[in-house]
Amino acid sequence: MAVFGYVRVSTVTQAREGESLEAQRRQVISYAESHGLQLDSANVFVEAGVSGSIEFEMRPEGKRLVEQVIAGDMIVFPKLDRAFRNTRDALNVLHQMKAKGVHIHFIDLGGDVTGNGIGAIVFTILAAFATFERERIATRIREVKQLKKSQGKFTGGKRAFGYDVVDGVKVPRADEQQVIRRMLAKRSEGASYRTIETWLADSENVKLSFMGVRDVLSKAESVRQ
Repeated sequence: MAVFGYVRVSTVTQAREGESLEAQRRQVISYAESHGLQLDSANVFVEAGVSGSIEFEMRPEGKRLVEQVIAGDMIVFPKLDRAFRNTRDALNVLHQMKAKGVHIHFIDLGGDVTGNGIGAIVFTILAAFATFERERIATRIREVKQLKKSQGKFTGGKRAFGYDVVDGVKVPRADEQQVIRRMLAKRSEGASYRTIETWLADSENVKLSFMGVRDVLSKAESVRQ
């Protein structure tokens, strides 16, 4: 029987600094030793700078680990969220490993979760909660961005034509607002978005696609109403 460990951090910064990875590595090795098993550092698979939202077998080290283990082997994870952030993926990998005869241990869940006992039940419940929490956080972020947007605050990305960003707030930019007024005038005279796109490039030295022209005018018109 061979014993393997798996550790992961999401960001490149965490991976470069190495503190979290090293702490996880020590944790899985200590866990194996406490159970009278030998886990060599070479058998600890390190997933550096990879998001937990990526399915396990789509990660470089996750895929390599799944391909390497055989019946009777053990994989030790420090925490559930180091391995999975998606319930479906978690359960798929768990069932795959059980069918293969590989034992899965999560330190934060108290040990083996591939049996039919309480560990497997806890694993299923917590995997579902991990997915729920990730989706809840994503929803909260979207809501905060939408609120900031409705308050005229900058939410990231490229600044909108016609505005500067000052202390996180969109502020009208006089020269570009004048250009927008001329664009509106041309549009009211029947000019197409592509015609305005060409006029901007030739006369105003402004590069906007016709879709960009449409978005700028749509927003400008909504502000005027």
